[in-house]
Amino acid sequence: MISRDDELVAFIDGLAPRARLMGVDLGTKTIGLALSDVERRIATPLETIKRVKFTPDVGRIKELVERYEVGGLVFGLPLNMDGTEGPRSQATRAFVRNLKPLLPLPILFWDERMSTMVVTRTLLDADASRAKRADAVDKMAAAYILQGALDRHERMAADAEAAEDEAALRAGLHMDKTPEDGALDD
Repeated sequence: MISRDDELVAFIDGLAPRARLMGVDLGTKTIGLALSDVERRIATPLETIKRVKFTPDVGRIKELVERYEVGGLVFGLPLNMDGTEGPRSQATRAFVRNLKPLLPLPILFWDERMSTMVVTRTLLDADASRAKRADAVDKMAAAYILQGALDRHERMAADAEAAEDEAALRAGLHMDKTPEDGALDD
């Protein structure tokens, strides 16, 4: 079974250079969208779509995907607190199944537990009014989800680079010794 980290690496490494990612927070009444920069380091809230029906909802997503040259989608997967999938996760997977034939992009599911709560708390701390919170929370939750995936990929790349550097350093230390006397002459 492929690990979540391996899935993330394969997903991002399989994208075209400078292709953006779009984060998606799928709710029952709204769809929050976020967009990465072309270097895939920063996620920015983009838009909240008021859900109408599947076809117009997907039509709007497709418009934005084309406008911003998006190469892949990161869907928040609403897992239960114990990590299992419930009805909302199943609804998200069903939406994606129906979306794929209409928008053939790579799709990654990313654990979205606590994203809306974290964003709501941040907006409350900023003294945002109820109306401003309602307008911003979904697209900010999408940015939070997307940023989580971007940050994880960045940490994994840094860890891999550090491991390679350490291996090269160790190999270099072993190369300084000769079989005869255990050290090279200066």
